[in-house]
Amino acid sequence: MRRINLPTWLTLFRVALLPVMVLVFYLPFKGHNLTAAVVFALAGVTDWLDGYLARRLNMTSKFGAFLDPVADKLMVAVTLFMLVADHRGDWSGIVMAITSAIIVGREISISALREWMAEIGMRATVRVAFLGKLKTGMQIFALIVLILQHEKDAEALRLYHIGEGLLVIAGILTIWSGLYYLRAAWPALHGDDPVLTAQQDRNA
Repeated sequence: MRRINLPTWLTLFRVALLPVMVLVFYLPFKGHNLTAAVVFALAGVTDWLDGYLARRLNMTSKFGAFLDPVADKLMVAVTLFMLVADHRGDWSGIVMAITSAIIVGREISISALREWMAEIGMRATVRVAFLGKLKTGMQIFALIVLILQHEKDAEALRLYHIGEGLLVIAGILTIWSGLYYLRAAWPALHGDDPVLTAQQDRNA
């Protein structure tokens, strides 16, 4: 059995941090929001570090390539659900819920698209783009602000609204990057790709 390499251990560590972050977020002790934000930020750092080490040390693996995007999506989705559940029932909460639904819905749709493209041998057509990385970075930064400032005193509330604005921007980038992937895969989806058409003809 092949041993798990360092980048993959970091990815597993990121997944393990999620229940810790949720637990700390809800525990009633002073500074729990700061502690939860630090745990989430640490998970965000491992998101960058495992990819960097995998490329730098040439320690890529199929398991790591599978687990890394799963860990990223879990990290964002779990945190969004936690924040929406803790949010106020006003227009701000509605915007938060809609933005979260857009982000999670996009992740599910693009994951399904990548899986389908992989099945027809065109996985590289929907490989990760810079826009997708920018979207992820904006999401992580916005969520750190929201976790840190979810207390409802006046000072925290002002910074919380900044975090909400950043999350809306991340939602816009989410739609934009999703359209990018859809555009890249559209020839195959629409049946206009000559390579795919030839493959289908051979299989007919």
